[in-house]
Amino acid sequence: MTGYDATFLGPDDAVRVPLPAPPPGEAGRELRRLDHPNFSILLDPARRLAAATAVTIDGASLRPLRRTGSWRLDPHAPEHEQAGPELYHRNALDRGHLVRRRDPMWGSDDAARKAGEATFVYTNAAPQVGRFNQSKELWNGLEDHVFEYAEAHRHRLVVHTGCVFALDDPVYRGVAIPRRFWKVAAWAGPPASPATLRSAAFVLDQSPQLDEAELRAATAQALAVGELPPLGPFRTFQLPVADVAALADLDLGPLPAADVLPAAGPRLQGVPPSGTVPPGWRAVLEAEDLRL
Repeated sequence: MTGYDATFLGPDDAVRVPLPAPPPGEAGRELRRLDHPNFSILLDPARRLAAATAVTIDGASLRPLRRTGSWRLDPHAPEHEQAGPELYHRNALDRGHLVRRRDPMWGSDDAARKAGEATFVYTNAAPQVGRFNQSKELWNGLEDHVFEYAEAHRHRLVVHTGCVFALDDPVYRGVAIPRRFWKVAAWAGPPASPATLRSAAFVLDQSPQLDEAELRAATAQALAVGELPPLGPFRTFQLPVADVAALADLDLGPLPAADVLPAAGPRLQGVPPSGTVPPGWRAVLEAEDLRL
């Protein structure tokens, strides 16, 4: 199979999860769909990064193969629409996978290997701070925790991940660097008929812990001499799926209504200032903090 399958969790409309899309009635925003084995990328050509990705994960047929593949430009998109190797050259930025290498690696060994190698395209890369810390490790393993605790129907998950594009994102080497990234996992459960859709949403924040004036000054100083704008240690939050839809400016279909996190406070409107924590966002410091 090539590309994301909206019916992966089951044939019923109740568990159908379409690709994210611009909100109904919103004109002018172009997202380019790029299909790869078991996942798809929605590239924002103006930002040269992925607005969203969507992957299907079949826990019953995952293949734990050794890592193969290397970073390369995506053959499905023009080179000028991608943030390529020049963005990551000789600085503290990591090429963070939006679709993790091992998530689409299921099916036959050959199919799994090709799917894992396909994740090494620059359209699937997120510019993230390179410093290792526990929060980064937790973020990278969120799908594992969701899979383990959610009792996913037929051991299947779909995961949507993307960048939060804010108007004040600092431009570095011609690319506006997102300070936040989002993830929504969905599964069908309990394993009974009729199946019910469930979802959970998370945000990774790499905003430096500075007040607004300090952040503007530090960013301007760094960019003036061609250095990387200030980024902070990762912080991970669980938040309402509806807040992710507002952050990403995307229609997430049935996922907000399937949220396992009870709604708290007013619905988020747009992107809050960098570094702030809106009401209803729960800090995730360890797996036990997750609500699934």
